[in-house]
Amino acid sequence: MAIIETRIDRNSPEFQDNTTYFQQLIDQLSQRVQLVQQGGGADAIAKHRSRNKLLARERIQLLCDPDTPFLEFSPLAAWDMYDNEAPAAGIVTGIGLVEGQECIIVANDATVKGGTYYPITVKKHLRAQEIAEQNHLPCIYLVDSGGAFLPLQAEVFPDRDHFGRIFYNQARMSSQRIPQIASVMGSCTAGGAYVPAMSDETVIVRGNGTIFLGGPPLVKAATGEEVSAEDLGGADVHCRT
Repeated sequence: MAIIETRIDRNSPEFQDNTTYFQQLIDQLSQRVQLVQQGGGADAIAKHRSRNKLLARERIQLLCDPDTPFLEFSPLAAWDMYDNEAPAAGIVTGIGLVEGQECIIVANDATVKGGTYYPITVKKHLRAQEIAEQNHLPCIYLVDSGGAFLPLQAEVFPDRDHFGRIFYNQARMSSQRIPQIASVMGSCTAGGAYVPAMSDETVIVRGNGTIFLGGPPLVKAATGEEVSAEDLGGADVHCRT
């Protein structure tokens, strides 16, 4: 077979200009990805760690098989949106190898507005589910979310491909024998509570994981009763009661 020789002159001024330009774009992309990987910033990360919790990407790294790559989706989702207050749309999605099985992993980043869902967060989550269904890949949800971002709630729910579609997709995939597995790793309220509720199997981290439609402040405001997060929706409540 004949070798196809290139006609590109790598020493030409045009080639050198193009190389310089594209290297600048590559560097810019790398810088932006590194920036969004910092999540909600130093203060939010410190607060997160004070609760004895790992960051979203740390959780994914420990979940995936050692020395295997994680193919992340849409790291620049929400770039230049929402005043750049939602890096990576507050959620990390991608394909990872778990016990030799390729899986879709969806991990809320609670350092970004408590892991709440902006409109673009929903789109990113739905895209991961679409890939899972098309390729029959099990879904693992590392849940740490306060549900919808309330200031934009009117934009989160209204159309066919918004927040409610996530739970519809879980039901569809479960019926197709595509496993839906959730690990509750923080306070999961309202929409954040539905993902583990709709999963085939759910693990709750005792002392950190909670599931309820409304947390202790809402209960107190509505009924006057004071109750701890653990007593309201902790692991023991859901697993033993």
